[in-house]
Amino acid sequence: MIPMPDAAAGTELTTLQPTGSTTDGQLTERYAYPDGLTDCWVRANFITSLDGAATTGGRSGGLGGAGDRALFGVMRELADVVVVGAGTVRTENYSGAHLGAGERARRQSRGQAEVPPIAIVTRSGHLDNDLLVFTNTEVPPLVLTSHNAAGGARDRLAGLAEVHDCSAGDPDEVDPHAMVATLARLGLTRVLAEGGPSLLGTFIAADLLDELCLTIAPFVVGGTAKRITDSPGEALRRLSPRHVLTDSEGYLYTRYSR
Repeated sequence: MIPMPDAAAGTELTTLQPTGSTTDGQLTERYAYPDGLTDCWVRANFITSLDGAATTGGRSGGLGGAGDRALFGVMRELADVVVVGAGTVRTENYSGAHLGAGERARRQSRGQAEVPPIAIVTRSGHLDNDLLVFTNTEVPPLVLTSHNAAGGARDRLAGLAEVHDCSAGDPDEVDPHAMVATLARLGLTRVLAEGGPSLLGTFIAADLLDELCLTIAPFVVGGTAKRITDSPGEALRRLSPRHVLTDSEGYLYTRYSR
């Protein structure tokens, strides 16, 4: 550890040292959810550039690398459900989750369904039937919508999705607490939130974010790209570091949780 000058007394900085490669099994252990969950544990997985851009060319995929894609797969394998905002489903052209034979076998050994469903958060319930999330999936997605939109969504998406009313006081809004309560009631307690910024901002504002897995890509982007969060108000929530990993391409893979 490196001691800081007197002006920063009480603070010590630690140099991160390489510890060798991490196997797939070790990654699964590093990213395991807490045991014995009865309520939802909300993990978010996002990527950002060095200068804080969440996208390049309007999409997050351009920032990713091989290591980021590998972790993406590990986190999907461990999750009971993947939660995504409707805007991200459209922008990133989401399909259903697709897992290999090994991933499916490990999920079965943990008592999970072979494939996690995608849960789409949409206040309006207006989703086109020909989206890949409906047409290229093994399991029907969940649609988490408002009370006033739920009936119409069930009619439009009959046979394509399972629609849930997630309103509380305001019948035109999706309440985040009602949303996670619905997922817990369905037995989907290991939650993975993949986007977008508005959804992450909602979880932060409601104090429902338990964990953030943030990949820092070795690029600067400039421009007017959004941050990983977007919400009307600020909420200062402290998380604790669990680990920082790196790879030969210079990416940093950080994990923070309550």
